[in-house]
Amino acid sequence: MTFPNEFSYETRPVRVVFRPGAAVTATPGEAAQLGLRRLLVVCGSRGEAVARAVADALGDTCVGVHAEARMHVPVEDADRAVAAVRAAGADGCVAVGGGSAIGLGKAIALRTGLPLIAVPSTYSGSEVTPVWGLTEHGTKRTGRDPVVQPRSVVYDPRLTLSLPVPLTVTSGVNALAHAVEALYAPDTSPLVSVMAEEGVRAMAGALPRLAADPEDLDARSRALYAAWLCGTCLGATTMGLHHKVCHVLGGTFQLPHAETHTVVLPYVVAHNAPAAPHALAVLRRALGADDAPRALWELAGRLGAPRSLAALGLAEGDVTPAADRVAGEPYANPRPVTADEVRAVLRAAYEGGPPEPAEGTHL
Repeated sequence: MTFPNEFSYETRPVRVVFRPGAAVTATPGEAAQLGLRRLLVVCGSRGEAVARAVADALGDTCVGVHAEARMHVPVEDADRAVAAVRAAGADGCVAVGGGSAIGLGKAIALRTGLPLIAVPSTYSGSEVTPVWGLTEHGTKRTGRDPVVQPRSVVYDPRLTLSLPVPLTVTSGVNALAHAVEALYAPDTSPLVSVMAEEGVRAMAGALPRLAADPEDLDARSRALYAAWLCGTCLGATTMGLHHKVCHVLGGTFQLPHAETHTVVLPYVVAHNAPAAPHALAVLRRALGADDAPRALWELAGRLGAPRSLAALGLAEGDVTPAADRVAGEPYANPRPVTADEVRAVLRAAYEGGPPEPAEGTHL
């Protein structure tokens, strides 16, 4: 394989602490290291108990718990959270939970410039990216800004033990999607390729173990490590067709985030395969399979994850308007995208059958 002689890779300052029990034992120290003395803890309703344990550990440096994070970060939720930060006189935030909680923390950082500490409890990978997202009037907008990247990330594998198996597996495949898309991004690099391959391999190995034994702390640790790698890949590159499709389906049609990524991924990989031979080669190695799209589809099946957009509640009549919306906005992708092609991808994902190799793909 020819070595890419031209590429760029940018890193941003972030400190990572990874150990069981770190949510409670390490978060106060991370706050002190950043010089923060008035922290608002943000979370969703499902993760409030853990968030309050973190708040208790912070002691007098915690000025409150804001438990209103929701999927896709509705702009009105961001408005309320910013108001809460200002009312409390907070000098920083701690986001405890999955992508929704960290997304709300990022929205606060975007609006206020305050530093953010992330304590993830799922495998979203959002904690290591400068990507933010807000949903308003049925449209999800995303952007990049270094101010939203958490200054410190506390990885505690024990937090993920309470993650239900269905969410565990879809959250993990969501992380895989970050690495996959980074492999064929226009600003990918050899380092991203190495991290993506290791991330995919580690996650694909950990998820079947977790589906069989959700209490396997070693597998939980490996999955969280994989999510860190996959999220780092996403943070270093430009998103393409896969993420655009998922943002439209989530922001406009209210489909659940991780489950949508899980369903869509094999079909987008099959579509892009002819234009992304290097990405396909890396995925084959990481998954140990000749047919990477089908291997991703079969993995979801073995894990008991949803495999069709119909199962997630998308109406058949929404396929065409969703395709038109996806095709109508510019974004980077290795293979040119038309409304007809997106419609074909969405139709296949709606039906949920095995992904067919795109013309020109050499398996």
